[in-house]
Amino acid sequence: MQVLRLLETFDIDDLHAAVKKALHLGAVGFDAVKHLVLCQVEKRPPKLDLDVYPYLPRAHVGTTKAASYMSLLSGDAA
Repeated sequence: MQVLRLLETFDIDDLHAAVKKALHLGAVGFDAVKHLVLCQVEKRPPKLDLDVYPYLPRAHVGTTKAASYMSLLSGDAA
């Protein structure tokens, strides 16, 4: 929700680029996305290198199909 609220301040294209970069880096938290979108807008390189923090868990986000959400509405979700 916080990431979507960034649309109140930033252009959708800039936010989209930041989210794509965050997914590529495996840093999918709000703070990472906000940092990346600010860097995108300000035309400066991000300072978000997770290689120097090997103890932090990596996020692996799979693609979700819309049909998966429909099961929530039908009550079939486990």
